[in-house]
Amino acid sequence: QVQLVESGGGLVQAGGSLRLSCAASGRIFSINAMAWYRQAPGNERELVAYISNIYTTRYADSVKGRFTISRDNAKNTVYLQMNSLKPEDTAVYYCNYGSPAIASWGQGTQVTVSS
Repeated sequence: QVQLVESGGGLVQAGGSLRLSCAASGRIFSINAMAWYRQAPGNERELVAYISNIYTTRYADSVKGRFTISRDNAKNTVYLQMNSLKPEDTAVYYCNYGSPAIASWGQGTQVTVSS
């Protein structure tokens, strides 16, 4: 059974940083691409960052240079380091296997950036 558990969100002032974590289970983590998505109120869920099983990465234009995705295969965990946060980064952040996402969504973690 696939399970995705996101953590690390919170309230931060603009310009601040947060590090999100996602613990994954139910699939062979190391051979799967992973990705972070976010959904702001009234908006569709969007891809934020992606990391392949060979560590190639890509980012949404809106977060390039500020966010960094990484993974630890030994811990079955994917991370999202978010720096220079902006109010428009406020959203619920989710992880999933790959893009397009192929698993059921977890509960997500709320990130709120105050101005």
